[in-house]
Amino acid sequence: MPVTAAPAHPLALQRNLILGLLLVLAAAAWGVLLWQASLPGMAAMGGTMGGATLFLAIWVAMMVAMMFPTAAPMVLLFHRVQGHRRANGQAFVATWIFVATYLALWTAAGVLAFAAAVAGEALLARAGLGPEWTARIGGGLIVVAGLYQLTPLKRICLSECRSPMAFVVTSWRDGAGGAIAMGLRHGLACLGCCWLLFVILFPLGLMNIAAMALITVFIFAEKVFPWSRRTAQVGAAVLVVYGIVVIAVPSVLPTFAPAAMSMPDQSGGMGDMKM
Repeated sequence: MPVTAAPAHPLALQRNLILGLLLVLAAAAWGVLLWQASLPGMAAMGGTMGGATLFLAIWVAMMVAMMFPTAAPMVLLFHRVQGHRRANGQAFVATWIFVATYLALWTAAGVLAFAAAVAGEALLARAGLGPEWTARIGGGLIVVAGLYQLTPLKRICLSECRSPMAFVVTSWRDGAGGAIAMGLRHGLACLGCCWLLFVILFPLGLMNIAAMALITVFIFAEKVFPWSRRTAQVGAAVLVVYGIVVIAVPSVLPTFAPAAMSMPDQSGGMGDMKM
C-alpha cells in the first residue's frame, strides 16, 4: 500500500503549489489593477490608455486576474498527466510551457485590441460624434456581447473550457510542440468564449474595477458551475437590457461625459458644466 500511495504525494503537493501560484498571480494582478485605477487621471485616459506599453501592461494584468482562476482546472489536469508520465519514466513537458503559451495568445489578442481601440478612436474623432452618440455605440456593443452569449460558437468554446478531461482526451499532443499547440487551442477556446466580455470594458471603462469583478464572477460561474447554460442566458439578458437602456439613456454608461465637462477653461482646468 505505501508503495502505491507514495507517487501520489509529490503530485498532490505540486498540484497545490501550482494552484496556489495561479491564485497568487491572480491576486497580485488584481492588486496592480486596483493601484492603477486609484492613480489620478487613469479613469479619463480613454480606451488606448495613452499608449501601447501601458495598455498591454493593463491588458495582461486583466487577463491574469480574470482568466487564471478559471483556467486553473485545465492547467492542473495538464500537470497531472505530465506528472504521471514523468513518474512512469516517459517523456514529459513542464507545465509552464502550456501556461506561457496561453498567456502569449492573450497578449497577442491585446495587441489586436489596442489596434482596434486606436482605429475606433480615430473613426469617432473623424465622425465628430458627440458623447451621447458615442455612448449609444457603446450600448450597441454591449447588446452585441449579450447576443453573442446565445450563439453556437459561444457554446462550442464554452464546452471546451468547461471540460478539461474531454479536451485532454481529444486534443492531447506529446512534446514541447504539443504543449504549445494545446496551450494555443485552449487559449483560443477561452478567447472565443470571453472576448466580447473583455471588449465591453471599453465602453464600461477599461479601469472600471467593479465591471471587471462582475465579469470575472460571470466567467467563473459559466465555466465552473453546473448551470452554465442558464448562466449564459441570464448574462445575455442582462447585457442586452442594459445595452438597450444605454442606447435610450446614454448618461447611464459609466464612461459618459457631457461635452461641457470636457471643455478646458482659460486657466487650463475643466470648465464648469452648464446645467
